[in-house]
Amino acid sequence: MDEMKELFYRDPYCREFDAVVTACRPGKNGFEVSLDDTAFYPEGGGQPADHGTLNDAVVSDVRKKEDVIWHTTDREFAVGEKVHGVLDWQRRFDHMQQHTGEHMMPGIIHQHFGFENVGFHLSEENILIDFDGVFTWEDLMAMEQEANEAIWANKPIQISFPDAEELKSLEYRSKKELSGVVRIVTIPGCDVCACCGTHVARTGEVGMIKCVSLEKHKEGVRVTLLCGSRALQDYRVQLRENTAISHLLSAKLFETSASVQSLQEHEAELRRQLNDLRQKYFALKAESLTPAHLQILQEDGASGQELKDFGNALLSQNKAEIVALFGRGASGYTYLLMSNTVNLRDAGKALNQRLNGRGGGKPELIQGTVQGSPEEIRSTLQELLGSL
Repeated sequence: MDEMKELFYRDPYCREFDAVVTACRPGKNGFEVSLDDTAFYPEGGGQPADHGTLNDAVVSDVRKKEDVIWHTTDREFAVGEKVHGVLDWQRRFDHMQQHTGEHMMPGIIHQHFGFENVGFHLSEENILIDFDGVFTWEDLMAMEQEANEAIWANKPIQISFPDAEELKSLEYRSKKELSGVVRIVTIPGCDVCACCGTHVARTGEVGMIKCVSLEKHKEGVRVTLLCGSRALQDYRVQLRENTAISHLLSAKLFETSASVQSLQEHEAELRRQLNDLRQKYFALKAESLTPAHLQILQEDGASGQELKDFGNALLSQNKAEIVALFGRGASGYTYLLMSNTVNLRDAGKALNQRLNGRGGGKPELIQGTVQGSPEEIRSTLQELLGSL
């Protein structure tokens, strides 16, 4: 690692600072400005860059290139110009909370299972951590509890720079081989890890850690994590939504899932009853029709499967050689063409072309959607199918 003597390392809680411009050049998204010192953390190690201002210029990105930290600004600066930097502190502190929590969970999981953190991404929404082994949700909840107990203990977080000899006897986590100055972040009881990011001073400042998902990923698992203010905001949103659901269902706040399950069961029963009634309706309507070569019927509100059931009823009762059914749907009209004796593929293609439709199927059954009025659909079907 590098010398790590920048202001964001010396004082990660620094919100404002003064510096002198050492270089300025045109960049891809504005101008790139280097300073003789900076509190702006450059993107790296999975942690996003700090944002803020230099005088009246907006700092939208910070990157380290060839050992120089470049600040992307929306205006040009003169070399030697004095600037006052102000960090977007809410963003910086959020990153400090998230990054510290990201150390604690993998460190504890490594202690219990020996798994390595093989991937880490801190986005604007959450933290994704990939592990090279598999554990269960119950295991993860136990590790989460342990991590939060460490937060409540409010232990000081230690930053050190061991020399080469000390490193040989030190057990620490690292994603890659390191050389030069190595920065070790120690969270007592949780983790010892080589890291170049910014962290809070005490575990209590993380606030809380909440794991929100666990999924299979490659040969291991991926954990989605929220820390501090993000975990609080997530709880607020979930409480708001669950409170609204409890009011809609007239259910107690922590019994909404049981009410939803009951509602789903009731809906399923209603659907079964409706399906039985539709089948009886289709059978009776088919019986009432006079047999014809072509039957064109409109059935609004029927699903594709229900149209198919109606078509089968018409064909089985010999009420038609060709059945053309259509009904109003969410985005136009659904149609179905059926026959036991006539190839309907060409007629289906022509119907789609004439009425801006989409669909297809087998020679004896074509399904799709079309645009147009009921009168247009009916007359087009008559024209295309009447002579088949």
